[in-house]
Amino acid sequence: MPGVTHSRKPSKTTSRNVEPQNRPELPSSKLAAGLYLIATPIGNMGDITLRALEILGAVDLLATEDSRVTQKLLHNYSLSPKLVSYHEHNEGEMRPVLLAALAAGQAVGLVSDAGTPLVSDPGYKLVEATAAAGHPVYSIPGASAVLTALTASGLPTNRFMFAGFMPPKSAARREELASLAAIPTTLIFFESPQRLADSLKDMAELMGPRPAVVARELTKLFEEVRRGTLPQLAAHYAEAGAPKGEIVIVIGPPDTTTMAAQDVDALLVAELATRTLRDAVAVVTAQTGKPKRDVYARAVALTQDRHG
Repeated sequence: MPGVTHSRKPSKTTSRNVEPQNRPELPSSKLAAGLYLIATPIGNMGDITLRALEILGAVDLLATEDSRVTQKLLHNYSLSPKLVSYHEHNEGEMRPVLLAALAAGQAVGLVSDAGTPLVSDPGYKLVEATAAAGHPVYSIPGASAVLTALTASGLPTNRFMFAGFMPPKSAARREELASLAAIPTTLIFFESPQRLADSLKDMAELMGPRPAVVARELTKLFEEVRRGTLPQLAAHYAEAGAPKGEIVIVIGPPDTTTMAAQDVDALLVAELATRTLRDAVAVVTAQTGKPKRDVYARAVALTQDRHG
């Protein structure tokens, strides 16, 4: 079974609910008009940059995914910008409001609930519209669950792909995983605690015994980084049940010397989900250069497994 590489015990310095702190002395200046994408902590309140604090205190308007979450951060640093709600359910309605503020020469900030805005959060269309309207966009870097998990994983960091959340239904999830299986990079996913065991099971079946990491509650009181192969991690969480907190899964790249057959299977699974057996074989044969008879034999076997 995989072991826990580290599990951070409670301490006052890592608490999300710390006492309000005195805001550092920062230069007072009027911000230039534009859209400011402001990264916020993913758990530990100390992971806020001085620049982010300066901008949060100076924007004319701050668009926030959930004002209740953002208010905790603002209260912690005695900041009180004007807040407006901006999330996936009202972005079409609120986008013109924010664009009008930018056109009026205001500095508009955008934050998500945690981490860097636009990473699995609303905001892309606002940035696109802002740039199209000729207004400047400033990205204020800071905490990111994606990079925090990647750098703690011990898996290759020279090439990686962030794939966000997988579909909740197994069939759609397996189809998407199959399309990613042959990509020669480290893969990073977000997942909910309730779906973690099922997702790891699908990943293990489609990607084999790749090294992987489940990172949980990063930078928070009960931070945990668990390493193992995908089958080991799938077995652990199937037995242990759903953990608590936010979760990032990091999967190492395929071993091209031993994963060739599994790569063909992954491609076939993806194609068979939307094509006839004959068409799927033709597509995968063209993609891989494998002998058609071999690809056909694997397609028949996979189809029989699926229906048998």
